[in-house]
Amino acid sequence: MNTIMLLEDDENLNKGISLKLRREGYQVISAFTQAEAEELWEKNDIKMVICDITLPDGSGLAFGKAIRDKSDAYLLYLTALNQEIDIVNGYDSGADDYITKPFSVNAFVSKVNALMRRLNEKELTVLISGEIKVYLKEMQVKKSDNLILLSKKEIQLLVYLLENARQIVTKESILEKIWGMDGLFVDDNTVTVNISRLKSKLNTDSISNVRGLGYIWTCEVIKR
Repeated sequence: MNTIMLLEDDENLNKGISLKLRREGYQVISAFTQAEAEELWEKNDIKMVICDITLPDGSGLAFGKAIRDKSDAYLLYLTALNQEIDIVNGYDSGADDYITKPFSVNAFVSKVNALMRRLNEKELTVLISGEIKVYLKEMQVKKSDNLILLSKKEIQLLVYLLENARQIVTKESILEKIWGMDGLFVDDNTVTVNISRLKSKLNTDSISNVRGLGYIWTCEVIKR
């Protein structure tokens, strides 16, 4: 379960937001002072910090900057400070979003959900299809636990096919995704050659040529 820290000294607002987020399925840790938040931070694996700026014992900006310096947890400021300089300071301290009071709780929760979806996508580490496993962090490919030596482009191509499993991807989209601007200067046959080499190295029939349209990974893919 994703854990959110809410640093807000207004008890009623803290309780209200916490309740709403818990109903969305999050674990929420409430803090009312900077000192309390610092202690809770050290003891928990926190994925998002929602932080007021004006605190009874310090500055939410200072706390947020300290978090950003040592973590990639999402940081949202929730504050009554709505001047341009306040917002600029908030983003300069590393905020992912800056929300001013008063605010719509439903819109706020939607923002939290959107950021958490990105987090879950970012934490995706393995693509599995049958005996083939692609370890995204390590950029390694294994089949039946045996390491398959692929070039960087071949791994990128495989990942693109797996991420779009059971959907046709065109040669043009492959060139744009894998070769980027360089794709404008790459021979169209490059995709065909790389697909052929990939199929051979993986010894798989999961990649099919859809004549006149492109290619498709035909098997189910599990994302973890």
